[in-house]
Amino acid sequence: MTSINTMDRRTFIAGAAGLSALALAGCTSTPRVTQPPAPQFDPFYVNMYGPLPNEKFPVPAVDLRYLKPEYYRQVVDDPTGERPGTIVVDTSSRYLYLVREGRQAIRYGAGIGRAGFEWSGRGYIQYKREWPTWTPPAAMIEREPHLEEWRHGQPGGLDNPLGARALYIFENGRDTIYRVHGSGEAWTIGEAVSSGCVRLLHQDVIDLYDRVSQGAPILVV
Repeated sequence: MTSINTMDRRTFIAGAAGLSALALAGCTSTPRVTQPPAPQFDPFYVNMYGPLPNEKFPVPAVDLRYLKPEYYRQVVDDPTGERPGTIVVDTSSRYLYLVREGRQAIRYGAGIGRAGFEWSGRGYIQYKREWPTWTPPAAMIEREPHLEEWRHGQPGGLDNPLGARALYIFENGRDTIYRVHGSGEAWTIGEAVSSGCVRLLHQDVIDLYDRVSQGAPILVV
């Protein structure tokens, strides 16, 4: 027969164990997930690459987390030696320069053609278009059959490969099929990714478009 003292002892031990478990449960804290601080960007560039709601197709702000600071638009000493008004694309450094008076230039970060799709030489801007229609060349359609639906042209818009603006490069009176055009893909600026064209962010190509005259010379090196 179990004595009262023995039962009391067992009850005490069980109760103490339960209280200990509760105490441990109460003292155990849930690990706090620390979110990394949001990156801080210079308000000047936040404004420069902010949204453009008044465009025909409203342009969203550039996510500056995906744009290297060296590719921000800025005024620099002209490294090209070309005459004012000339566009110079330096494919090795991934920059496009618009030469200005006073030995200065506006420098834009650019994406260029990947290996096998480059073009270089001297040409000129035959004409300019806002929110242009894009018509893929037949050779491109052969390589990428899904583009067949755009054989007769894809209307302008944010999903159009030419983006907000396009400058059409001609050489010796002939269309080179290469363009300077807009893009919303910040992570491609500074990379060799396109099918030969020179891409700038929408905000940058709009800025360039407004500064460049039809017939402006262009040099791609």
